[in-house]
Amino acid sequence: MTVVYILAHCDDEYAALPLILEAKAAGQAQAFLYVAENSGRAVAERRLGETRAFLASLGLSEDSATYAVSGVGAYDGQLHRHLDACLDQLRDRLAAIPQVETFVIAAWEGGHADHDACAALTTVLAAERGAPVEQFSLYNRRGLGALPFQACAPIPENGPVRRIPLSLGQWLNWALSVRRYPSQATSWLGLWPSMFAGFALRGGYGVQRLDPARLAERPHAGDLLYERRFGVAYSDVAAAVKTLLAREFRPGSGPA
Repeated sequence: MTVVYILAHCDDEYAALPLILEAKAAGQAQAFLYVAENSGRAVAERRLGETRAFLASLGLSEDSATYAVSGVGAYDGQLHRHLDACLDQLRDRLAAIPQVETFVIAAWEGGHADHDACAALTTVLAAERGAPVEQFSLYNRRGLGALPFQACAPIPENGPVRRIPLSLGQWLNWALSVRRYPSQATSWLGLWPSMFAGFALRGGYGVQRLDPARLAERPHAGDLLYERRFGVAYSDVAAAVKTLLAREFRPGSGPA
């Protein structure tokens, strides 16, 4: 049985480290499929190389991580505009994985439009495979007012939080492993302090089960991070998700 991570960007897996360690300890195979396309082969190779180096440091094989989508124009911030094509290519990739234990995604939390798009894609794939979906928070701005964002803070709208304990050594190794992403240093310079401060204040690392019904709801009240920072309207993402789900699920059945 395999744990399949459907992630938008190479480096998203950094915030899933406790889940990766948990699956490894359980003897589960793991596969990491990345959906967003990069503008240029050199950038794509560098980012995938960094991801593979991080996973190798955890004892995973290089071929556990791969790009799942190409040639459809699904660049950063644009996944919601190409959901049908992305879904078709993800299905092709998953054909090589006969048994899926669990899917893992970055949370439906209004942080990045691509993360929310991947939540919609994975909901369809999980229904087809009869597998649950676990989600980890990466960043959002729920209830923050003038503050810009909070990292790895599960939002209550997504339901109960399951805690994954880590040893002191695992915490330290995780904190230091950010060095494996030199091309994303600027991004992690902003996220990393909030991420680990949040773990200390909120009692550690937690994940949540994705309820498919959440895809019909705004991630949280107020403006979303991707609306404020990236200029992507929630109405556009919501319309794309609604269209995808209406096509994939029979009227009245909804995502199961």
